[in-house]
Amino acid sequence: MSKKRGLSIDEKKLKVLEIFHESKDVFVLKDLEKAAPKKGVIAQSVKEVVQALVDDDLVHQDRIGASNFFWSFPSEAAVKLKNDVQQKTQQLTSQEKEMTSLEQKIQESRRGKEDSEARVKSLAEMQQLEIELRVVQDQLAQYAESDPQKVEAMKNGVDVAKGAANRWLDNTWALQTWCKKRFEGMESSLDSFFKENGLTDDIDYIA
Repeated sequence: MSKKRGLSIDEKKLKVLEIFHESKDVFVLKDLEKAAPKKGVIAQSVKEVVQALVDDDLVHQDRIGASNFFWSFPSEAAVKLKNDVQQKTQQLTSQEKEMTSLEQKIQESRRGKEDSEARVKSLAEMQQLEIELRVVQDQLAQYAESDPQKVEAMKNGVDVAKGAANRWLDNTWALQTWCKKRFEGMESSLDSFFKENGLTDDIDYIA
């Protein structure tokens, strides 16, 4: 029998947020530690998860007397997620401009090696942004019924970001093809170089 996979930190954050948003109540840490196991989050990890949510501005914290109180409401979380999507979209747009510039330099370069390394590094950074966008998309799904207009606006932003990511994945494959033609006889070395820098066989378009 295979061992059940534990929840990731992002999954735990979503589960704990559900506790806040379903109850619309204010909690102390002790109460959250009692409620979290019902959502599949072990009590020992609740403090770390709640602190991560506070750091992300998805949960509010206030100290009254000797106790810390925590609360979060769906409408506030939706606004925060919308801002996150806008930020990631802006970062991808900036990445797109940078990669366009690198593409021009590669075309002008006689050897292309230095610029190829820079471009692959840029691709790795873009892929990290794609991962962060997927996390935000998962979080958005939790608030689909709280504010339809805001959620629709956020989905449109995600579509733009996915389109940009997929377009530059096409460009990356095109770059690899160009390098193989430019440096004929070095195909094996180029394949190894691209794979070592993140362009693995399992990379695919964002659906």
